[in-house]
Amino acid sequence: MVPAVVDEFLGHRRFRADVVERHKTPGVVAGLAYTATGGDVLFVEAALVRGGSGLTLTGSLGDVMKESARAALTCIRNRVDRLGVDPALLSDSEVHIHVPSGAVPKDGPSAGVTMAVALASLLTGRPAKHDVAMTGEITLQGRILQIGGLKEKVLAGVRAGVHTIILPHDNVLDLDDVPEEARKRARFVPIDTLDEAIEAALTPASKKRTVRSK
Repeated sequence: MVPAVVDEFLGHRRFRADVVERHKTPGVVAGLAYTATGGDVLFVEAALVRGGSGLTLTGSLGDVMKESARAALTCIRNRVDRLGVDPALLSDSEVHIHVPSGAVPKDGPSAGVTMAVALASLLTGRPAKHDVAMTGEITLQGRILQIGGLKEKVLAGVRAGVHTIILPHDNVLDLDDVPEEARKRARFVPIDTLDEAIEAALTPASKKRTVRSK
């Protein structure tokens, strides 16, 4: 229990180690974000609405983040075969991506990989590993590009209980700016492609299967 005097001088805790609980559901993945006040853990939720069509984005997303979501969906559509997913599942459903804390405006390209992995998790039924968070811009071909604010993102992830951080390979040298104590508390997985991110972030499939629409 936090002593009352600590709360009195510093205020209530800003960071909660809730990554484990929220990762139990397929389609929910933790990303790392940069804000004006430092880093933050940003959860992305993906859902399918049967009988609908198109892409719905909610959570006060800016134009760049909306573009990242569209790129993420295109990448997943191009990978349904290797994911073992029936293409009709996407064709017959509306895709909804939501980023909670809807009153807080969010923008930037670095959530692209998180959105794509959230969609892969939803479609395959594979939850994200409970201690993983990620950051990275995504291209239509599924390449993962360099991002900014890595130091702040890593510090936020460590504070929230993240033990594995997936980051663009081009950002590896930026880890030198992260305090040594924080580097010791996390494992870093550099990636170049979306496929690498999916395998690093999601729990293994129980068996090879094809997910089909009904």
